[in-house]
Order: sequence, then structure tokens, then C-alpha cells
Amino acid sequence: MTALRRLSFLLLFLCLALPAQAHRFAPSLLKVTEIDSTHYSLVWKTPIQAASTVPMRPTWPASCDVISASPAQDEGTGRVISWRLSCPDLGGDGLVGHRLGVEGLEPNQASAMVMVTLRDGRHYQQVLNGEKPSFVIPAEPGSVQVMSDYIVLGVEHIWGGVDHLMFVFGLLLLVGSGMPLFWTVTAFTLGHSITLSLVTFGLFDYPVALVEFSIALSIFVLALELTREHGLVRRYPWWLAAGFGLLHGMGFAGALAETGLPQANVPLALLFFNLGIEIGQIAFILLVLLIWIFIRRPLGPQWSRKLVPVPVYLLGSLSAMWCIQRGLEVLS
Repeated sequence: MTALRRLSFLLLFLCLALPAQAHRFAPSLLKVTEIDSTHYSLVWKTPIQAASTVPMRPTWPASCDVISASPAQDEGTGRVISWRLSCPDLGGDGLVGHRLGVEGLEPNQASAMVMVTLRDGRHYQQVLNGEKPSFVIPAEPGSVQVMSDYIVLGVEHIWGGVDHLMFVFGLLLLVGSGMPLFWTVTAFTLGHSITLSLVTFGLFDYPVALVEFSIALSIFVLALELTREHGLVRRYPWWLAAGFGLLHGMGFAGALAETGLPQANVPLALLFFNLGIEIGQIAFILLVLLIWIFIRRPLGPQWSRKLVPVPVYLLGSLSAMWCIQRGLEVLS
């Protein structure tokens, strides 16, 4: 019975926590653009919903003065503020060699992407978090930094997008473990990689609200298929995974567009963002399998079989609620 209590607590926690997190990953973003030898434009976008009462705010060298600031404006799920700085005392290299950062990341358990564009064409990007809230702009940007930053963003995105994780969870319930799971997840990966790349390179556009609703609907359809013992989907699950992977790729692309890409390293950043998503998916699958082993051992095979429908009902209930929520957004 101890294991049953553990399972009940886990499901209760998921029911309470998942709906609130089922939205697109939206890290804070600071864009810094050099206007001339002493002036800079800063644009700061951060989610409206905060995890703490401590505000997040960008920081810059103390010798820079604010000469203009715009009032905060809401854009979708984010809030945007912009400043113009005058920095006559920085020296000949301007911001190079000086520190930029964001206050309030640790209490908000948040991350922020900083993107810097200089007049000579140099581009920099850096992911900041509570452990590393600031960085010094180097003389030359490095590809290694791009790779590490976008792997981190990819992992954060898949773990922050609970709806995507629930689809992967449904695939795990559908095919079990072993090679069928490998091929099914690979098909899902191929599907979302295609649309992620196409949207990132601007080859087509889409209505965001409709895609978010379609992602929720894909999870609901998968939950329905889990209630059937036979059918083409169970025999050929990779077709379902690849098809709905195309939808999820558009959701990934929308989140990546909000964060931005380094113009000098778009293919590299895209590749490692996708790699980060795959690392996050694999880690999630391993975690679910470990939890199942933890629950199944003390229960025995009889109780284990009785508990199999529980996650299916949970998946169906959550996806139905998301469909209603996002359907209302499409109609509004």
C-alpha cells in the first residue's frame, strides 16, 4: 500500500502542476545593439507570469547612462521594455571586455538569453542563469559557446514544454521499451526536426494558436489510441509519431523564434538546439522507466497490470483540458 500512496501522490502532483506549465517555453531575452561608437539600444523581453516577487532586470556597465526608456508593453505572453544607453567612457572597443547580466534569475529559477550585435558584424550570445547571472563580452565570439548555449536551451525547452513531454510519455505507453520505442521516438524526432528547420529558415509561417491547439489534440488522439488493444497505430506507431512530430516541430520553432538565433551561426545553433531537445527526451524516458520500476516492484505483477490504465486516463484528461483551453484561444 505504500507504493500505492506514492503513485497517488505522484498523480495528484502531476494533475496540479502540469496544466499550469503546459505552454510554450519562453525564456527572457536581452538584445543589445551597437548604434554608434558610444550609443547602444537594449530590448528586454521577459514572461509576464513570474515565479517570484523579485523582478528580473538587465544590468550593464556603471559608466553607461540611460538617455531614454520606453514604458513596458505586453506582447503575447511576454513584457517588453527598451532603453537607449550612452557609454562614452567604455573605451575604443565599446562593450567588448565589459560585463552584461540579469538580476533576479536565481529567485525566479529562470534563464535568460543575451544577444549582442556590434556594428562591425560581430555577434555574441550567452545563456545566463542563477549560477551565472552575468558574462564579459569577449573580443571574438566562439562556436563552442554557441553549441553549449543552444544544447542547454534545447534541454530547457523540452523540459519546460510539458505538453511535448506528455506526447513522448504517450508514445512510451503505446510501444513499451526496446527497439519499437527507439524507432517510434526516432520517427517523432525526424518529424519535429523537419518543421523546426523549415520554420527557422523562414520557408513557411503558421498560426501559433492553431498549432498549440493541434499539439494538445495530438496528445488526446494518442490517449484514445491507448484505449484500443488492436489497430494500425499499435502495429505502425512510427507513422503517428512522425505525423504529429511535424506539429510539435512548429511549437519548438515558435519558442526558438522568441529566443532568437545568432545570425552568423544559424545552422550550428539549430543543430545543437535540436540535439538538446533529444537529450531532454531521452532523459525523460529514462526517468519514467525508473519511476515505473520503483512503483512496480513492491506491487507485484497483478497490481501492476491494474495500474496500467491510470496514466492513460491522466493523459486523456490533461489533453482534453488543454484542447478546451487552447480551442478558446483560437476562437478569441
